Amino acid sequence: MTSGGSAPAATTRPAPRGAYRRLSVEERRAELLAAALGLFAHRPPEDVSLDDVAAAAGASRPLVYRYFPGGKQQLYEAAIGSAAEQLRGCFTEPQTGPPTQRLSRVLTRYLAFVDEHDAGFSALLQGGSVAETSRTNAIVDGVRRAAAEQILIHLGTPEPGPRLRMMVRVWITAVEAASLIWLDEGKQPPLDELRTWLVDHFVALLTATAARDEETARVARATLALEGSEGAVADLTRRILPLVDDAAHLL
Repeated sequence: MTSGGSAPAATTRPAPRGAYRRLSVEERRAELLAAALGLFAHRPPEDVSLDDVAAAAGASRPLVYRYFPGGKQQLYEAAIGSAAEQLRGCFTEPQTGPPTQRLSRVLTRYLAFVDEHDAGFSALLQGGSVAETSRTNAIVDGVRRAAAEQILIHLGTPEPGPRLRMMVRVWITAVEAASLIWLDEGKQPPLDELRTWLVDHFVALLTATAARDEETARVARATLALEGSEGAVADLTRRILPLVDDAAHLL
């Protein structure tokens, strides 16, 4: 009791823990997609049910249907589209610094995505799922095209000739194949070693193509001129030269 008999001051009760929070349509849809992508990342699409997605999102099955009336197939395609946007973001890189450093940062983000979404990444690229459609294939091809365009921009050739474009596309295919093999081999060698090897592979493909294509030769000269004496290109050169000298003795 306070002095003068006045009533005690009112206190504000804290909201119960876990209280319901009203989400916007965009927020709720994003929450469902994130839950679905987390499940598809580690299990084949045919092994994931709408009940699984609802439980992972803390929602109900009718709510999932409200946002994805096409059922699991629509949800799967939307989740793949969300993953594709994340992959496209991996290849967005400022055009500053040595090109191999830019490429290394891109691969760091890309391989981190592969590491996090291992089973889903394998299912997506290898195909064979009952959920696979022409639309999901188009989404994956769109990521490949976006990746190639970003690399060509960093090479200063947004409209390249056929050999240079083919070289970039071959390298992207090699990155995908190496990622799948890396997952199949228990994520060995360590991620950092895989990334370094893929950068070396890009430099080797670029210089090999430059030996037979004048446009690629011009691009290679301009690109390699931006590299430092202690960078990836210099290191690769120092390791290759003894092999080249040994081979020259056989000619």
